[in-house]
Amino acid sequence: MSALRRKFGDDYQVVTTSSSGSGFNQAAPKRKRQRFVDKNGRCNVQHGNLGSETSRYLSDLFTTLVDLKWRWNLFIFILTYTVAWLFMASMWWVIAYMRGDLNKAHDENYTPCVANVYNFPSAFLFFIETEATIGYGFRYITDKCPEGIILFLFQSILGSIVDAFLIGCMFIKMSQPKKRAETLMFSEHAVISMRDGKLTLMFRVGNLRNSHMVSAQIRCKLLKSRQTPEGEFLPLDQLELDVGFSTGADQLFLVSPLTICHMIDAKSPFYELSQRSMQTEQFEIVVILEGIVETTGMTCQARTSYTEDEVLWGHRFFPVISLEEGFFKVDYSQFHATFEVPTAPYSVKEQEDMLLMSSPLIAPAVNNSKEKNNSVGCLDSLEDISTKMPLKLQKITGREDLPRKLLRMSSTTSEKAYSMGDLPMKLQRISSVPGNSEEKLVIKTTRMISDPISQSIADLPPKLQRLSGGRMDGNLPPKLRKMNSDRFT
Repeated sequence: MSALRRKFGDDYQVVTTSSSGSGFNQAAPKRKRQRFVDKNGRCNVQHGNLGSETSRYLSDLFTTLVDLKWRWNLFIFILTYTVAWLFMASMWWVIAYMRGDLNKAHDENYTPCVANVYNFPSAFLFFIETEATIGYGFRYITDKCPEGIILFLFQSILGSIVDAFLIGCMFIKMSQPKKRAETLMFSEHAVISMRDGKLTLMFRVGNLRNSHMVSAQIRCKLLKSRQTPEGEFLPLDQLELDVGFSTGADQLFLVSPLTICHMIDAKSPFYELSQRSMQTEQFEIVVILEGIVETTGMTCQARTSYTEDEVLWGHRFFPVISLEEGFFKVDYSQFHATFEVPTAPYSVKEQEDMLLMSSPLIAPAVNNSKEKNNSVGCLDSLEDISTKMPLKLQKITGREDLPRKLLRMSSTTSEKAYSMGDLPMKLQRISSVPGNSEEKLVIKTTRMISDPISQSIADLPPKLQRLSGGRMDGNLPPKLRKMNSDRFT
């Protein structure tokens, strides 16, 4: 039986081979982890099999030249000027040759097209003096050569175009803000630990220069292979990691080193990531920091990435800022340093499941809500009946808000009764003795209802007290009894 375990991105591979009677374990080296983005920010992507699409590079020739490496830029720069100079010098030599100026150059009575041009080197020197506006005064064009005047104008226009193109290309390449990214630092490792009571993925960024990054913004992408429910395999699926976009925490004031945080919650791609599963996971976190260079006003972008073996579980960064006399000091020697902190090895999903399992049962709460709704319905019907009574009877009782008080009493009592389900069994048996709670509640409720009614009747005039002393409907006048019976029928 042979088992081959391969993990894309590890620096090793373990080959285990066993058979009946003999077996051995062999650890063989494996190729280095293939990253999508290097630590220095270079993207490991090569475009191949373009075919006819390579002509698109010529349509944007200026950008193509700027993107070339320095050795190719210098080669094109020197080659272009050399070819242009030789071509224009040849044109001046051809004019002198066709006019016969080369043979009559020393004749004082003859006026050549260009004075003191005897051969090709002298024609080349004349072109260089004219192009560079040196003007030694020994070689000059005369007014007896209209073709020389036209070539002189063409030389001036062509030279300006070549200078603008090549010098502009070199200037932009030298002033590119890529080198500014060299002074933007990222921590070598990312860490996962608790912060503000939540499991958090953290890494650190810093700026080595005193000049600031204006409007600095940071973004994070998670690159992870996955398969869709339809069976499609996505080798480098990009997922967004929230580093404070909703709260504005992704807008950085990068004066001192900052710790960037990604809260792991139900919306995070790391919701099910634990310390154990991280050993088998394959992912890469790409960090992109963008901002405007304060000195040049050009946009700069710095990139780095963290693979799964560069994320430390249960670690935290050392503090690097200390208060000195009159200023804050940043100790960059501790920029990459981390230390271990107690962190549960479980994922956020596992922690929520364990918390849910340890919480009290919620079934009694559901039954309680149903019984509360029934009591509320009964009291609502009681309130509807009381509102149907004549206004005089409502004034006689003087307790128009009685149903609401009953509702509050019943809800409070039911909450107390249902909360006994969370008590130990011994206390529940004591509290469930017959006549201990329910009878007292009924007696207390009846006493609360009867006392205010009797008190309100005692405050009435003697004639109304006699009317309300017996049965309410029997002592009413005939007109009120008829009105009352019509309301309830």
